[in-house]
Amino acid sequence: MSKIQVDTIVNKNDNGAPSFPYGASVTGVITATTFSGNITGVAATFTGNVSIAGTLTYEDVTNVDSVGLITARTGIEVTGIITARAGTAVTFTGGVDISNAVETVSTASTYAISGASVVVLECNAQSGTVFTHNLSSGNVGIVSLRNFPVTKNSVTTFTILFTQNSAGTGNTTAATGIGTNITLTPLGVSGFSTSARVSTASTITLSTTANDVDIVTLAVHYNGSGTGSNSNYRVFGTNNTGYRLGSIRP
Repeated sequence: MSKIQVDTIVNKNDNGAPSFPYGASVTGVITATTFSGNITGVAATFTGNVSIAGTLTYEDVTNVDSVGLITARTGIEVTGIITARAGTAVTFTGGVDISNAVETVSTASTYAISGASVVVLECNAQSGTVFTHNLSSGNVGIVSLRNFPVTKNSVTTFTILFTQNSAGTGNTTAATGIGTNITLTPLGVSGFSTSARVSTASTITLSTTANDVDIVTLAVHYNGSGTGSNSNYRVFGTNNTGYRLGSIRP
């Protein structure tokens, strides 16, 4: 039989469980193995599982941990970071108003190519999509684009701010231009080599003026039709070149 502590008389049904045919005002604690009907109160604590067959409506909740779909009546305000599990996506079907959004700029990592005087420039989409590289640290032989999502037909852009070396000799010829050799490693997929398509049908050559800044954008188009084949990806390259401090004239 269930245990009940209340400030009024409680009837019992044929099974010995408490019955409230006309409602009851409870000021103590109700401990029961079975309860039917509606429960209205200021607070409730459940030490076991709670199963809800209908709709759960809640207001003024500080934290919501959901493994399924969250539907908000008037909107969701996020003051922290939205994180999706690897291989999943966050989908917005309405308008998205993002205030105080800041693009993260990361220094592209580099590592030497064995037997060569150039480096591999690695841009990891999990660190951001805007990167910097100072050519004094080495001319670029291969651009490696890693961990971009391949969940649907989509385009991921990688923007790289190249600062020319003090001699103005870094990646300035067609043979050494950016886009000749590119390695694509999509998220969860083994990498493979390709090259970029550029408007000059050659490669992206950087400014020959010392310490100039070039802004190179590489857009990876994935066609959504299988992830493991080179033919499912195309890389497009553009360059805005020759950024430097201008002179002030009267």
